[in-house]
Amino acid sequence: KTAAEDSEGTLIPDATCAPQNIRFPTDASLLNEAREKAEDIIDTLHEMGFSEGKKPRTYREKAHRKYNSFSKNRKKTVKLIRKTVKQQLGYLSRDLGIIDDYECRHPGCLGKLSAKQQKLLQVIRVLYSQQEYMYRTGTHKVPDRIVSVTQDWVRPIVRGKQTADVEFGAKVEMSVVDGFLRIEDLRWDAYNESTTFQQSVESYRKAYGHYPARVLADTIFRTRENLRYCKKLGIHLNGPKLGKPFADPEEAKRHKKLEWLESGERGEIERNFGVGKRRYSLDCIVTKLKEISEVMIHSIVLFMNLRKKLRLLLRSFFSWLRMVIQNWLNEVDFAIA
Repeated sequence: KTAAEDSEGTLIPDATCAPQNIRFPTDASLLNEAREKAEDIIDTLHEMGFSEGKKPRTYREKAHRKYNSFSKNRKKTVKLIRKTVKQQLGYLSRDLGIIDDYECRHPGCLGKLSAKQQKLLQVIRVLYSQQEYMYRTGTHKVPDRIVSVTQDWVRPIVRGKQTADVEFGAKVEMSVVDGFLRIEDLRWDAYNESTTFQQSVESYRKAYGHYPARVLADTIFRTRENLRYCKKLGIHLNGPKLGKPFADPEEAKRHKKLEWLESGERGEIERNFGVGKRRYSLDCIVTKLKEISEVMIHSIVLFMNLRKKLRLLLRSFFSWLRMVIQNWLNEVDFAIA
């Protein structure tokens, strides 16, 4: 059999963001948090005896007062924000200079910090370089932008939704097959989900032994490369036909109606996303470690599938029970008659 003759079933792929439970990141708040973490590292090095006397001056109280004054200001103008960012950059630069001075005078002293503090120091250095570049160039974009000091793997995901234009968390591509969810891809960096379309179809073939007969996907998946791929395998991909419109009005009307029906079917995965975020905490991942957050996302999908399976089993059981009771009632009526 050819791939088209052997195809069966429907695949409905789509992507969503699983937001991480972090404070909304602003440049000033990130720099203030990084400054406080750097001051803690300086305190640790001083307690280890690397200061050789008096602890270096960090102006932490002055920096704290200035940030508090900024955060309590209800009308934060662009001028005030840039002024505060410049101040915090200066304080953080001074703290990093003190830490580098410790390392120059006592080579290897930073290696005696805990693994958590060493990792934190690396994140602070990257954060400082990113914020200094954005302040100097007047831009708000930088590759692999850090939006959380303690969870540096989290990245901004531009979704363009009405309620939240940007979300901060993992981008998860899922698919629905026979009512059950499958995780196709999970990444912490923003990516175009159309690039993983063929991977999802091949994953379906590997799991079920054949290609899907239909793929009901969003517009972003309908690239020319994916259309050629589906045409080659005889897979029906929903959406409008490329090229010239239909010459026959009846054919155009039939095709438009088919698009409308398939768009309703495609809504199943959107409903699953809604259920996962409203009832299973997919909209707020509260775990602190990258690996544990990924496990939590997979667990949520697993619980949703188990709930679906349980409902199907209960429906089958009650249908069987109803049939048994009905047969028994029929036998009783026949015996009485």
